[in-house]
Amino acid sequence: MTDKYAQRVAKADWDAVTAGVNDLGCALLPRLLTPTEASGIARLYDDVQRFRATIDMARHRFGEGQYRYFDRPFPEAVEALRQALYPRLLPIARDWYAKLGRDAEWPDTLDEWLEMCHQAGQTRPTPILLRYGPGDWNALHRDLYGDKVFPLQVVINLNDPGADHTGGEFLLVEQRPRAQSRGTATLIPQGHGLVFTTRDRPVRSTRGWSASPVRHGVSPIHTGHRHTLGLVFHDAT
Repeated sequence: MTDKYAQRVAKADWDAVTAGVNDLGCALLPRLLTPTEASGIARLYDDVQRFRATIDMARHRFGEGQYRYFDRPFPEAVEALRQALYPRLLPIARDWYAKLGRDAEWPDTLDEWLEMCHQAGQTRPTPILLRYGPGDWNALHRDLYGDKVFPLQVVINLNDPGADHTGGEFLLVEQRPRAQSRGTATLIPQGHGLVFTTRDRPVRSTRGWSASPVRHGVSPIHTGHRHTLGLVFHDAT
């Protein structure tokens, strides 16, 4: 039942999560997938009929490794977690845009928001399954697929760090106004999520609030394999 995923999302200390993304641009979530569920989603990678596209990162100079975009219908966990996470992230998103003086156009439900994306020509689904092997890495980037953007997204590690892989820290680099950039590195436990900034976020400045651009990536895998599930809350053109 999908209720179990909503219950796991609800167990997060959302005040602490909000404080974390407001301070660092990212925050860990509790376990959203059991080890068995996480391994099951990782194994879907070889079922190519579940995906609409496969991207070779080296070919596009995105890094080394490969990822695939899920096609509809999504696995139950993917759909249920996106539906459960969106309303939890929505107050943070609206607060950020209020501080930046931007129009927060996101409605109360994910389905309504995705319909707005589709009306704007962003119709392709964006949940991602990524696979990294030894030496693979992901360049710093932002997941922007059109004019419609939700400012937060979630990544879930499907493998057990230290057992299934070494290396592969999640990297976040923030370009701070009139200051040197700040980086964070997070080793995400198996089945846990990490909320992070999609494009930019508000930071205090001498003029009130300024938009601080943020990019994310993955450090090189030293040994083993790392699979991650990426949940983006806007569709692509």
